[in-house]
Amino acid sequence: MHVVLSGYYGFDNVGDDAILLSIIQSLKKWQNDIEITVLSNNPAATELTYGVKAVNRWKMKEIRQLLKTADGLISGGGSLMQDQTGMKTIPYYAGVIQIAKWLKKPVFVYAQGMGPINHSLSKFIVRTVFNKVEQITVRDRASLALLTEIGVRKETMIVPDPVMGLNGNDFHCDWLENESLSADSYISVSVRDWPSAVAYKEKIAHSLDELARQGEQIVFLPMHGEHDFITSQEVAALMKEKSLIAPADLSIEEKIAVIGQSQLLIGMRLHSLIFSAIYATPFIAISYDPKIDAFADIVEQPVIGHVEVDDWNGVTLFEQAVAILESYTTVQEKMRQAVIPLQDEATATAKLAIEAFSKVQRRI
Repeated sequence: MHVVLSGYYGFDNVGDDAILLSIIQSLKKWQNDIEITVLSNNPAATELTYGVKAVNRWKMKEIRQLLKTADGLISGGGSLMQDQTGMKTIPYYAGVIQIAKWLKKPVFVYAQGMGPINHSLSKFIVRTVFNKVEQITVRDRASLALLTEIGVRKETMIVPDPVMGLNGNDFHCDWLENESLSADSYISVSVRDWPSAVAYKEKIAHSLDELARQGEQIVFLPMHGEHDFITSQEVAALMKEKSLIAPADLSIEEKIAVIGQSQLLIGMRLHSLIFSAIYATPFIAISYDPKIDAFADIVEQPVIGHVEVDDWNGVTLFEQAVAILESYTTVQEKMRQAVIPLQDEATATAKLAIEAFSKVQRRI
């Protein structure tokens, strides 16, 4: 079987790279000899990193030729169907799906997070294309509700984010060892830039200062390369106490280890929260998007506030962190019980995709 993967791949975004890694591993778990080709912004790097074939995601003629010989298209995971960051995103991913359907190829929507979808044209495109696919899986109830609201009639399943299927037991980070940071000896922090009139960076810095004064070591982890490295530097510069910033170019496995081996994560990036959940490491989320609130709810962890809403401050964030650290065993066990079933379910999504493609093959 030969499948094509379409997503936000090859952009050095560790969250989406982790999605790609987890989907590849899950597909190979269920069918070891499966052939996988990824639509990537950096095909050479994708091939080298993941041991799969890759083609340039922008060359539509090549994509069409590729899909002609494929057994199916996987769209996802990640937040592909949203127009918050621009009006070209939905037409691109929907366009790849449409090419597959013109070629009479089955399409599986893989654990996507839907929205925000603000414009009527975007809603029309998603509704039209998604009603033609073989199967839809989404990663939270809010995504399911949004698809229903815009008129997608195709039956939709809720499944965990694919990254939940990764096993972090074998992951380690040499940088941690070189910095003499041992497991559960530090608090990890994932921040990103976001346009807001609320001084959220100052609030985070204030809380981290208070934690540092209590003897906690603070480690910033840039999830999205240089973008998050710069934001980490900005927040660290607002602090009066000492902190560390991990290198921006750590591998996916190393970044998972940095978060998983910390005693607590204070995080903005969705996949920093998911990396935390893989290890059942408690976290406090700072939201900028409904997907953050949705995932925190799934694993029963707190959201302290939103970067655009001025109803929280450094003191409330600090107090929430202290409360978790003081009841650590109870909080961690509660989280573990929420996470365990999600890990098996995450890898099972790949089985659903293979079965969907196999069903179409049998009809041909």
